[in-house]
Amino acid sequence: MRSLARFVVRCALIIYPLCLTDGVEAERQCTETDYYYEYTECDSTGSRWRVAIPQSPGSCSGLPQPVKGTECTFSCRAGEFLEMSAQECTQCAAGSYSLGSGIRFDQWDTMPVGFSSLATSLGNDPHRDARLSCNSSSWIPQGNYLESNRDECTVSLIYAVHLKKQGSVTFEYQYPDKNLMFEFFIQNDQCQEMDQSADTKWLQLTNHGEWATHTVNLKSGTNILYWRTGGVVMGSNVVKPVLLKNIQIEGVAYTSECFPCKPGTFSRTPGSSTCESCPRNSYSGHGASSCTPCNTTIQYAEEGSSECKNRPPCSKKDFFQIHTPCDHEGKTQVIYKWIEPKICLEGVSGAESLPEGGEQEECPPCNPGFYNNDTATCSPCPTGTYSDGLKPCQQCPAGTEPVLGYEYKWWNVLPSNMKTSCFNVGNSKCDSMTGWEAARDHIHSGAGSSDNDYLILNIHVPGFKLPTSVSSQSAAEFGRITFEFETLCTADCEFYFMMDINRKSTTVVQSWEKSQKRQTYTHIMTKNAPVSYTWAFQRTNQPSDVRQYVNDVARIYSITVTNAIDGVSSSCRACALSTQPSSSACVPCPPGHYIDSVSSKCLECPRNSYLEAHGKVGSDSCKACGPASRSDKDHRLCYSDCHFTHTEGNVTLTFDFSLLGSAGSLMNGPKFTSKGTKYFHMFNISLCGGQDRMAVCRDNVSDVSISSSQSEKAEGSSAVKTFICQSTIIPASRQGFSSALSSQSINLADTFLGATVDDNLEGIKAMPDLFPRKSKKVPDVNFFYRSLEGTSSCESGRSAVVTLRCNPDMSTQGTLSVPSQCPEGTCDGCTFHFFWESSGACPTCTARDYHLIEGVCKGGQQDMLYVWTEPKLCIGGASLPEKKTVPCEGMEFWVRLGAGTGIFTAVLLISLTCYFWKKNKRLEYKYSRLVMSANKECEMPVADSCAVMEGENEGDMEDEVVYTKPSLLGKLKAIASKGNGQSYENVQLNSSSSKALVWS
Repeated sequence: MRSLARFVVRCALIIYPLCLTDGVEAERQCTETDYYYEYTECDSTGSRWRVAIPQSPGSCSGLPQPVKGTECTFSCRAGEFLEMSAQECTQCAAGSYSLGSGIRFDQWDTMPVGFSSLATSLGNDPHRDARLSCNSSSWIPQGNYLESNRDECTVSLIYAVHLKKQGSVTFEYQYPDKNLMFEFFIQNDQCQEMDQSADTKWLQLTNHGEWATHTVNLKSGTNILYWRTGGVVMGSNVVKPVLLKNIQIEGVAYTSECFPCKPGTFSRTPGSSTCESCPRNSYSGHGASSCTPCNTTIQYAEEGSSECKNRPPCSKKDFFQIHTPCDHEGKTQVIYKWIEPKICLEGVSGAESLPEGGEQEECPPCNPGFYNNDTATCSPCPTGTYSDGLKPCQQCPAGTEPVLGYEYKWWNVLPSNMKTSCFNVGNSKCDSMTGWEAARDHIHSGAGSSDNDYLILNIHVPGFKLPTSVSSQSAAEFGRITFEFETLCTADCEFYFMMDINRKSTTVVQSWEKSQKRQTYTHIMTKNAPVSYTWAFQRTNQPSDVRQYVNDVARIYSITVTNAIDGVSSSCRACALSTQPSSSACVPCPPGHYIDSVSSKCLECPRNSYLEAHGKVGSDSCKACGPASRSDKDHRLCYSDCHFTHTEGNVTLTFDFSLLGSAGSLMNGPKFTSKGTKYFHMFNISLCGGQDRMAVCRDNVSDVSISSSQSEKAEGSSAVKTFICQSTIIPASRQGFSSALSSQSINLADTFLGATVDDNLEGIKAMPDLFPRKSKKVPDVNFFYRSLEGTSSCESGRSAVVTLRCNPDMSTQGTLSVPSQCPEGTCDGCTFHFFWESSGACPTCTARDYHLIEGVCKGGQQDMLYVWTEPKLCIGGASLPEKKTVPCEGMEFWVRLGAGTGIFTAVLLISLTCYFWKKNKRLEYKYSRLVMSANKECEMPVADSCAVMEGENEGDMEDEVVYTKPSLLGKLKAIASKGNGQSYENVQLNSSSSKALVWS
């Protein structure tokens, strides 16, 4: 639409002079300098017109009439331009160049016309502090390249181009820091994003100092190009910016003029498509066809210079020391060399002279696996032999095999598989310089040309070869690299350790800032692939053309790589022998087997144990799994099978954590950076299962060109697969990225140590105070994990504890949280604590978790009901028995029978008591009468008491003799009246003459 409006305006300018009234005449006729030619928009037939456009409308008359133009698809070749007067292609003059149907932007002293930089914030909080705005963030021209922002603001570099035919855009970039997201995408004139695959939208990381080239096809019509950066800056970390240069667009209709060569370059012949850089010690101006030499006596110029500079007096910063290679006598010495190219002057006032070399000294010994054979150089031992570097190479004994690898601890010359270089983004002064220098017992960073140079050291490993006895199918570790280093800095130096797998992209494994004490770092390779390890040292990241911190240095004392496929051997290790007696050749052991030191045979590790990758020979190489854990069938790792049992006293609790799910996720936050950018930390946790059920954290902004199949096989890809991992999530924003971004995925735990109700396991503490408990009826279960990957703040690696707590009021999935005192999940940066509360963490139900309630008897029926014991602290397992209804008649009969028997017995006892009481009274009375009668005749003593009570008469006693046949009651009385085992009968005699008692 803008092109159409421009065409209407131009047409109006052409027609305007023709519409003047007859009485008005122009002052003069137009000449070729008063106008220029342009083409109109193409019509539906693909045709267009050439029209003349006045430089100053109305200043002259007599403009040329519109003529038929070339076809819309017409274009000139590279090195030519379209001469509009004749509408023919013409060669560019010397000192200029043309791409024909393309345009190039390679000079960035200022932002070229048509480019714009737009900054927005990822944070969408309208109430954030105004000081945290992104108004100062932009792409900055730096002469030969553009530099992106260094903060978390989203900054877009925008350029719109209209193509008459299909074309492409190509540019070079540096993208060294994964903390900064970098994407390139295209929109049409309706602001709709073009369809792009992920590998053309998200740019891959590059090596420090390495330029990568990226090409994307363009469609005909309007294309709006976006280069967008943005990230999350946490703490005091400084993000490395993205660099961009040499943007070239193909597919434009034509170019009506040639571009002059920029200063420092030239084109000596007509029809050039590029300009060459001026050689060293020469310079050129704008649009030059040749370069002018400098007066090298007092001046110098770098390659591609626009002027000559005066040579300064030499100083200590202009030379460096090295150790010479060993001579034929086995001697070496320290010598000093000028930094090349030498730009300083000697013999002038204040100039330093080159110091003399040191005294000769004995060369260091050969590295392990090498021998010198009385020569000045060290050679690798032949295959199958070994040496400690001091002795001649020896053959490995029978039943052993050489341990392959590199072990560099003496530095006389750089090993053949290592390279060193120097690189500076802003200039090429150090391109030919040596980045690192050998210094007998260590290798240290070189002088460089300026303080912000990258001093690079690289070692390439073509692959890894496991010992014969180790199965590649069960290997959890294919090799490892270990190096010992230190840094001494007065500025803000940084030391990088990087890795490049399969030449895909270079990732920063670890970095250290400022001075670091002498320490050792180890990285483990879990995939077998070619890899390049790179060390880079930068004294400061601030642009600099001078060297102020030349004494800031990084030193590497030793580098060891195990199982390198082209390595040498410093020792031999035992191996398994063939079962054939006549053969002593080493054979591979099946997965999970170790070598028996006595029989040299392969024996399987015991159940629930894992095989250490670097363990000792023999059964000691099998390590038992921790509590409540088991090993996989290949004995590679230990894991939980989701079942846990705890016994306390005579009570056993059984847990089944599979109800919690295969993995748990937690996103805590939000958090905000210093500029207000919102981000989250997402944790993925896998409690149970082996390799097939690991938690996965995946980046969606880097290395996306690696296919999913490759990403699973190659280390350094964008996916982290382990027990516990963490990702940084940047939410989608209308002003920022169109979708949520996941980046900075890290491994927190790759080893399962065990599960227990204790608070400590292998030195890792659970800290129960972080999660206060309300009830202790069911104990918390702690899952302990560890990662052996060391970091700058956690040299011995990270650890993690997942605390599971039973809460019957929650769902089986429950909630996963971190301590309120440590919202990042860790209080010290090394030990992470997670709290998983759910009903799925409750023990399995058993019969002791419910009880019986008996209902009342109604209508001869009674209910038998089982209910859970409250509070119910179990899940699954045993279920409640069903409700039962049973008849209650039999029970009532026995109750009635028992009640009747009880009543009868009570009545009987009361009756007997009354009877015997009365009987006792009668006997007492009779006895008294008997005593009284005896006293009258025999003068016996008088009874103490009278048996006849007042109110009683003798006449009341019966006079007649009564004889009764003993009845049942009488028999009972007789039994009760027995004395001394004799029975008796009571007969009462009654006569008128005698009152005596007769006993028979």
